[in-house]
Amino acid sequence: MTVVLDGSGLTVEKLVRIARHGEKVELHPGALERIKVCRAMLEEKIVAGEIMYGVNTGIGEFSEVVLTDEQTKQFQRYLIYNHAAGIGEPAPIEYVRAAIAGRINVHAHGKSGCRPEITLTLIDMLNKGLTPAICQKGSVGACGDLAPMSQIALLLMGEGEAFYEGELLSGKEAMDRAGIPIPGLKARDGLATINGSNLLTAMSAIHIYEMERWIKQAQIACAMTLEALLANMKPYDVRLHKVRGFSGAVRTANNLNKLVEGSDLVTGKMKVKVQDAYSMRSTPQVIGAAIDAIAYARSQVEIELNGIGDNPIFFPEYQLTLTGANFQGSPVSLPMDMAGAAITMVCVLSERRFNRLTNPALSVGLPPFLTKGAGMMSGMMLSQYTADMLITEQRILSAPASILSIPAAADQEDFVSMGMNTAIKNGQILDNAYGILGIEFMGAAQGLDFRDFTPGKGVQAAKAVVREHVEYLDEDRPLYPDHNVMKALVESGEILDEVEEVVGSME
Repeated sequence: MTVVLDGSGLTVEKLVRIARHGEKVELHPGALERIKVCRAMLEEKIVAGEIMYGVNTGIGEFSEVVLTDEQTKQFQRYLIYNHAAGIGEPAPIEYVRAAIAGRINVHAHGKSGCRPEITLTLIDMLNKGLTPAICQKGSVGACGDLAPMSQIALLLMGEGEAFYEGELLSGKEAMDRAGIPIPGLKARDGLATINGSNLLTAMSAIHIYEMERWIKQAQIACAMTLEALLANMKPYDVRLHKVRGFSGAVRTANNLNKLVEGSDLVTGKMKVKVQDAYSMRSTPQVIGAAIDAIAYARSQVEIELNGIGDNPIFFPEYQLTLTGANFQGSPVSLPMDMAGAAITMVCVLSERRFNRLTNPALSVGLPPFLTKGAGMMSGMMLSQYTADMLITEQRILSAPASILSIPAAADQEDFVSMGMNTAIKNGQILDNAYGILGIEFMGAAQGLDFRDFTPGKGVQAAKAVVREHVEYLDEDRPLYPDHNVMKALVESGEILDEVEEVVGSME
């Protein structure tokens, strides 16, 4: 189904469909009309000689430099040249596609002042599968993601590089092969293409999508471990969490109960401890806090996806141009720093439960390190080492980037969001999280293999998926293939999909 971009209603899910699944996009007719009206106003102001930042002035420290008419014509080209100053490997294609879609949605408000040809060319890029090659590193997340977005703008002049039909081509060749006319850049067009935090927001939206799916799998892994450790299930009574009032905790308790439904453990007939350790009984509170943090981050990201991140902003209804700082990435980077820390926190909880599975002093009768041949065999001892290494890296990455501003541009840009650092490190945090959770799934499945009772329906479904990919550890073998298979399995979401087929959608 085609996604219609009109400046509102762009969700995380719609962006993922465009970015990852190649969904076609259209510009709403009303949005096209707004763009035309705004451009007409801008051109009237240029003819009248009105001084407007970034149109007939320099930018940043040079904002007080007024350009001549001839300089105004050339300025956008040089603006893009000097801002295309990133470094490193190309950003993944899905991030770039998402950034382009986000920028189109900004233009759809009709307050950016660019020509309609610019917006329509960006739409053609998405629909014809042409993706500019952009360095992922270089943005400080203020004045927009100027460096990476400028590499997108190079294509509008038939320059730069782009991926098309699996090849990396020069910008002109890619545009020619895709049959996309090159619009060139006139007054305001270049700055209107780059002056928003669109790449870091696009990355954050995709990360939110993955974080939410990962958090659901963290609850599935938890349910498996709780059953393997013969947990006392009273701490997961939803009534307990409703009286405190945190929605994430209530959702987690509901999900855990759904996953263990039908288990012998919930009948009250099995002998359990009076009280379990925090890593078990605090799960609804901890995972719930992460759910609430990620929900807040989603709300901020979706506001940004549908807002006007640009400078200056034109108001045709008032015949007014306002210069401000709506490009600033802090409204996204701060909550996304929190979201990344939330994922790390839940990973720490996962590792602590895995420790209880493998530690014979804590595992309620499971064999040491989940092996029958303890001494000769070490079982899953080293899996914990791997999880611990990944968590240490996550803790380093969880330091907030949003407080790490370094002034730039002769102190004209003396506070920046560093939101691109947030987005990049969240991708790394997620990558580690897949592996850590994969290790808990392995341990929980192994632990359940040593138990002689009927687990819940959701737990059974999850264990069956794990066993389709990783065999029971009867005797020691190299575990790195299993770790990598489980990491990929968690990233794929297959366990979640299969479990929800059995228990219904998780909250």
